[in-house]
Amino acid sequence: MTTASQVLAQFEANGVETCFHGRHINPQIYADLNGSNWRLKDYEARGGYQALRKILGKDGAAVEEGKTAGMTQDQVIAVVKESALRGRGGAGFPTGLKWSFMPRQFPGQKYLVCNSDEGEPGTCKDRDILQFNPHIVIEGMIIAAYAMGISVGYNYIHGEIFASYDRFEEALEEARAAGYLGDHILGGSYSFQLHAFHGFGAYICGEETALLESLEGKKGQPRFKPPFPASFGMYGKPTTINNTETFAAVPWIIRNGGAAYLECGKPNNGGTKIYSVSGDVELPGNYEVPLGTPFSKLLEIAGGVRKGRKLKAEEPPGITALHFLPSRMPPASSSSFENGVPSGTSKLPGRATSPETEKSLVPPLFGSPKFRNASPPLRMIQGTAAKVSVLLIVVGLPYRPKLAGNGGL
Repeated sequence: MTTASQVLAQFEANGVETCFHGRHINPQIYADLNGSNWRLKDYEARGGYQALRKILGKDGAAVEEGKTAGMTQDQVIAVVKESALRGRGGAGFPTGLKWSFMPRQFPGQKYLVCNSDEGEPGTCKDRDILQFNPHIVIEGMIIAAYAMGISVGYNYIHGEIFASYDRFEEALEEARAAGYLGDHILGGSYSFQLHAFHGFGAYICGEETALLESLEGKKGQPRFKPPFPASFGMYGKPTTINNTETFAAVPWIIRNGGAAYLECGKPNNGGTKIYSVSGDVELPGNYEVPLGTPFSKLLEIAGGVRKGRKLKAEEPPGITALHFLPSRMPPASSSSFENGVPSGTSKLPGRATSPETEKSLVPPLFGSPKFRNASPPLRMIQGTAAKVSVLLIVVGLPYRPKLAGNGGL
C-alpha cells in the first residue's frame, strides 16, 4: 500500500531533473552543484566569498602606493553597471543604475530586500538557487548592501518552499559564524545584518510593494507608485529590492569584472539567465544559458517537443507577455529582455498529431476565468490600471472540458 509520505516524496525538490542534468551552457550560478555541496566550505572551495574579500580589501591583494585596499562603493556600482546585469525578476531594469538611486547619504536606516517570492506556475529557478547554492545569494546581498551603504537586509522567501527557507537559515548561521555576516565583517568596519522572512504563499506578494507591505506585517497589497521604494520603501525608508537570481550573479561579476560578464551575454544583456522550461517538452527543468541564446537552442537542450507533437507556440509568462507562434518566431530569435522574454519561465506548449487530442490556444490566449487545481487569476495592480493574468493555463485545466476548439482538453 502506498503511503502519503511516498506520494509526497515524488514531488520533493531534489534537483536531479531540474538543476543537475548537465545541460546548462556556460553556467555561473548553477556551476558545479550536485545537491550536497551547498555548505559554506563547499562554496568557499568554488571561490565563494572571494568577491566580498576583494571589495573589503581582505583578499591579500597588493595595494598600490597612495591607494587603499578594497573597492569603494562607487567602484562596486561602476563594475555592476559595466556588466549590464539587468534585474532577473521580470522587469529587466539595469541593476547598477537601480543601486545608484539609493540615497547613500540618507542619515536614517536604509533597507535591502531580496525578492524570493517565486510564485509563477512552473517556475522554480530561484528555489533551486536557495536550496543548492544559498551562500551565493548571501554574498551577493552583502556586496549590494556595502555598495549602497545599507546595514539591514531581508530575504522574502516564498511561503510554499519550506525546505529552501530552512536551508537558507542554516546558510545564514554558517555565514555569521565565519564572520561574513554581522558586526565588523571580516574584522573590518562594515556591518550588515541579514534576515530570512517566510511569506505565506500569496502570489501578489511577488510585486515589490505588496512584498514590502507583507514584510511590515500588513496585508500584501500593492502600493501606488510613485513614491518608489528607493525613496519610500520598507517602513517609509529608502529600500532597494532585487530578485534572487540578480543577487546570485553579483559575486561572479566582482571576481571576474564587469566586462567579462558582459561578454558572456549580448550587448546590454550581460551574463547568463536561468529559464524554467515547462510544457510539452521531453526534459522540463531549469536551464542556465547565456543571454542571447536562440529559442531553438533552449528547446533543443530541453529535449525538444514531446514525441509525436510539434511546436505550436512559445509562451513567456506574465500578464503583458507576448505569445510567439512558430510562423512569427524567426529561428535566430534569441532570449533577451528586448525580445520579450524578461522573466525566468519559458513555457513550450505543443500539440498532438491526432485531431482528437489537439490542443487549442484559445483558452490561454483569451482566458477562461476558472481553472482546476489553481486559484482564479489574480488582479495585478500596475499604477492605476488593473489587468487579469491568464498565466495559469498549461498548469491548470479549464473547468469546462468541452470548450469549443480545445479538443476535450
